[in-house]
Amino acid sequence: MPISGPGSRAVGATGHCRLAGRLRVTGPRPLGARGFTLLELLVVLAIVAVSAGLATLALRDSTTTRLERDAVRLAALLEMARAESRASGTPVRWLPGAAPDATRAAPGSGSDAERPVGFRFLGLMGSTQLPSYWLDQRVVASVPPPGFLQLGPEAILPAQRLTLRLDEQSIEVASDGLGPFVVGAAPAGTAP
Repeated sequence: MPISGPGSRAVGATGHCRLAGRLRVTGPRPLGARGFTLLELLVVLAIVAVSAGLATLALRDSTTTRLERDAVRLAALLEMARAESRASGTPVRWLPGAAPDATRAAPGSGSDAERPVGFRFLGLMGSTQLPSYWLDQRVVASVPPPGFLQLGPEAILPAQRLTLRLDEQSIEVASDGLGPFVVGAAPAGTAP
């Protein structure tokens, strides 16, 4: 058996190395001492987060999505009509519903396909044509009295709101009269 001097290495049968009187593990670790590295934990956490996000998107209520899409679109249309009213100096009103038997060809759908008119803008100049139909034909709008929204030409208007409903879902589009129309949840207690 060779004799080792101070600072030299001696490897035993257990895979441990003795260096200057200290024990250091150099070989395979025992099975019970193995754990997960931080990188492995982060990868698993990222996979779980992405899976949870995809599941949430897949389980979203399509009625709510359709209603929100119509509400955001209507808020943009109201702002466009408000800007046109201010620029031209003519009063513009928005009314839910339409004149009886009113239909309008849906853009990009050919001349044969027609869509029922779901709302109308009164007072816009002839050159300004804004859509007058809902993306989902089952959407119903209600405006508290006087039953229409005044969109201009005054810069400061009274606070206005309307409620959109689709099946059991409802959403509110409102303006404080000074700021733009924004989409928000319908207040509690609003009956369909």
